[in-house]
Amino acid sequence: MKNASATRREEGKRLRQTAEEARDVEIDAQAASDPDWAEIEPIDWSKAEIVAPPRKHAISIRLDEDLIGFFKAQGPGYQRRINAVLRAYMKERSGRAA
Repeated sequence: MKNASATRREEGKRLRQTAEEARDVEIDAQAASDPDWAEIEPIDWSKAEIVAPPRKHAISIRLDEDLIGFFKAQGPGYQRRINAVLRAYMKERSGRAA
């Protein structure tokens, strides 16, 4: 037999689930009544593919301080941006060599 605290926990869980479901229904109803929402076509995610990012290899590289400062000043993700610039350079050079 369950004790009283376990029963209260289960009841609380059921009430939270019911409240979440009610919020979901309310959000769906509000979205459906929004005229801007009608213009958005639903996305068929059934054919979505998971694409793994290219594998990274950690290295140590010496770069000028002002170069690192420039990329860091753009906000988080400075290493990704440096990688993107190098990739663009690589693609440009590869295109010329072909």
